[in-house]
Formats: sequence, structure tokens, C-alpha cells
Amino acid sequence: MQMNPNRDTKLCMSLSGRPGNFGLRFHNHLYEQLGLNFYYKAFSSQDLPGAVGGIRALGIRGCGVSMPFKEACIALVDELDASAAAIQSINTIVNTDGHLKAYNTDYIAIAQLLETHAVPKDTTFALRGSGGMGKAVASALRDGGYKNGVIVARNERAGRALADSLGYEWQAELGAQRPQMLVNVTPVGMDGGPEAGQLAFDTVVVKAADIVFDVVAIPSETPLIVLGRAEGKKVITGLEVIAIQALEQFVLYTGVRPTEEQFQKAVAFARS
Repeated sequence: MQMNPNRDTKLCMSLSGRPGNFGLRFHNHLYEQLGLNFYYKAFSSQDLPGAVGGIRALGIRGCGVSMPFKEACIALVDELDASAAAIQSINTIVNTDGHLKAYNTDYIAIAQLLETHAVPKDTTFALRGSGGMGKAVASALRDGGYKNGVIVARNERAGRALADSLGYEWQAELGAQRPQMLVNVTPVGMDGGPEAGQLAFDTVVVKAADIVFDVVAIPSETPLIVLGRAEGKKVITGLEVIAIQALEQFVLYTGVRPTEEQFQKAVAFARS
């Protein structure tokens, strides 16, 4: 990737528990193709206040925020956009002259994908997980008119709170229910994690479903997605989520919206 940085180059970054290369390659590819004097780098940190303070102190233009920092960062920014305030979860920080404003482009991505995949509004669903990403996905489902759902979470306090806030039920386990759509918002199936090779839902539950949706993007073909494809289910992947949310972050950072062709080429480059 060609770079010609100078003193005026604007820096963007990401903070994640397990940094990947997708965002770095996606953003830097578009910067180069569009002739923008920006550069993007992925980071992890054990000092979240220090990392966010560095964004402000060093004039870093934007920061993508991934698990497990989506909720912990809220207290460290100056302002929440409506997309983040409504669900108390962030995935994007924009720095304007030292003022840090947080957004949630995950919500935007989920809402778009439910529409583009034409998921019927009366679909019954089970959403496994109750963290920051869970808030974004569950809120997009609620706002999209999906009323027949259950939040499945081992953390009773967080699971009940999320379910109650959106008008859904909470269960520690799915039990005998067989919902039409399965949504995983946990790290189960994520590369490098302790549950990398595991399924977020039992095989018998996947076989009974119509739609399998896994927000885990690394790998794009998680065990849950692989099984869903093998069983002939409609699948919605974490790669689709990360691509759309990255596009919306790019627009927030630069003020430039790429064409659909430029977007698709950036996604292909980031995956290669």
C-alpha cells in the first residue's frame, strides 16, 4: 500500500480487544483511491482512559471502537450522537478540535442488512448476548418492527436489562424454543478467542431456523455461518456488518462518501 505521509496527514485508528486487518486495509485503500491525506492504524490497549486521552491530545481524527470497549468508552467522550445515546453503546469516536463525539454505526449497518436481506417483520428470533453489540443489534430489531424475540444471555443482570428496555423476554438458555432467526452477538466462533471453534447455537436449533445471522467478522465464515450454509439457511455475516459500519465511519471521519463501486472494491481489497 503506497503511503506518502507528511506533517498534515490526519490519523485515524481503532481500539479492539483483538485487532484485525479489515478496517486498516479498508480505510487506507479508500484514502489512497480518493486521494485523501489520511492514515489508519489498528490498536489494542490495556489503558483505555489513556488511549482515549491520546486521541484528544494527539489530534487523532477518528477511532473505531470494538469489543470489549463499546460501553466502557462512553464515560470518556464529550458527547453522544443520538445513534449512541439511545442504546448506550458506541463504536465510533470523531475528534473535532479536541471535542470527542461518539456514534454507533453498528446500528446503521444492522438496520440496512435487515432491509436488504428482506427479513419479514413477523420473524421470531433469538439473540444471544447482551453486551455493546447486543444493544445495537437488539435496538435495530426493535426499531425495525421485529416484536417476537428473546434475549438469550448467561449474564442475567445484563440480559434482563437489555430485554426489559426493548420489550423482549430474557432467558439464560434457549431451551425448547425454535425461533426462525438466530442472531449471535457474542465472541463465540471468533478467531483467537477461547470459543473459536464453537457454535453459538446448538445444531438442532440451527437446523430448525430459517435465517442465521452472526456478527462475528473474523473469520467471516464462522462455525455458525458454515453450518447455516450447509443446512441451506439464509445467512447474514459479520463481514457484511463490518463493511457497512466501516463505510459509515469513513464518511464521518472524512466527509466523503465513496461510490458503490469504490466501496465494493475496498471491501474486496480488505478481505484479500
